[in-house]
Amino acid sequence: MAETKGSVETELKKELQTVVKKILEDEDYGFQTTIEAIRILSSLAEFKMKKPLLSEIMGDIVVLASTQTYGRPHMKKWLKECNLTWPPSQQELDQDVGAQASTEVDLTYLNSLLETLSSSSVPDRKRAAKELRRLTKNTKSYKAALCEFSNAISRLLSPLMEPKSKSDPDLQEDLITTVFNASLHGNNKKQLAENPVVIPLLIESIMLGTIETRRNAAATLGSLSELDSNKFIIGNSGAVAPLLKLLHEGHPLAIKDAVLAIFNLCMVCENKAKFVEKGAVELILQKINDSIFVDELLVILAMLSTNRAAIDELGDCKTLQSLLQIIRHSSSECSKENCVAILYNVCSKDLTLLMVIRAEEIKKHTLAKLAYTGTTRAKRKAIAIISRIHRAFPAISIGKCF
Repeated sequence: MAETKGSVETELKKELQTVVKKILEDEDYGFQTTIEAIRILSSLAEFKMKKPLLSEIMGDIVVLASTQTYGRPHMKKWLKECNLTWPPSQQELDQDVGAQASTEVDLTYLNSLLETLSSSSVPDRKRAAKELRRLTKNTKSYKAALCEFSNAISRLLSPLMEPKSKSDPDLQEDLITTVFNASLHGNNKKQLAENPVVIPLLIESIMLGTIETRRNAAATLGSLSELDSNKFIIGNSGAVAPLLKLLHEGHPLAIKDAVLAIFNLCMVCENKAKFVEKGAVELILQKINDSIFVDELLVILAMLSTNRAAIDELGDCKTLQSLLQIIRHSSSECSKENCVAILYNVCSKDLTLLMVIRAEEIKKHTLAKLAYTGTTRAKRKAIAIISRIHRAFPAISIGKCF
């Protein structure tokens, strides 16, 4: 395993170098880039310090499925007061949150559970799958052991390769959720993505099964796609269309997990093109117009707006007016920032689109106001757009903004 861990550590260092370079050289780097740098540093710390980097700041931390982190003592105090939700996110918490994150792995027991999955007895298979789900959810050492154990992942998923097992939604849900649990351990991400059966079964599970199976399959892709090399593997495996289908179908929990996976994958230009080709722009605009996950989807739309084909789709009057309306009326600084970033990318490629924005600006002065009140990045983008308007149409004044 030393060689595998070394290769993961090398890849994490390369990722960190890329992210730090972006932070140092790109004034427009967003908060997501900073979060990514912290994540990579935390993973590297696990190699050297055998504990999360953020523990230096927060002590013993707990990471929720939402990726939010909280100090374990604060959560334990909250649970002792018989509250079942953590107040900042209102997310339901497990009562075993105070348990130790790591215990000794019983390899004999783990092997027996994997052996039982190949049993002809359906009830025995289901019991083994449920137990593996429980162990990998509650115990960090079992998350790690599942990928270190010989051929464990292929054995774990072997029932899903059989047609009769695919008709058992509970078994499918438990096995896919076990893979998701394992994917949360940083050392497992590369091995899971490179296993030939994992990604195809995750994609199939996004299309089929219970809503819990579908969202956990999407969440697994989101977790695995934190590694840059995995972004290419997943993008080239046919995951784009199923993720967009999950986004389209509208179940709130499923949308949340699909959005995270799409966001991670769209950090790669090659994947942006794939999502645009499969209709991501139109679908995302529809969800935004329906007031669904507006902040999160605008982040993705801003990422896609650097793609030439996406700009063509975004360049209609109705869309530009909708983006300007969000800037005027939204209380979210994040949404305003991403809307003006999209407008900046759109108008930089087409003088006709710049004319549309100019016409709106003459009436409403939306960008002029943002140039005074927005975030640092939003101000820069707003001022840059207005400067372009002045250069392109010097004879027509739209009023000073700075």
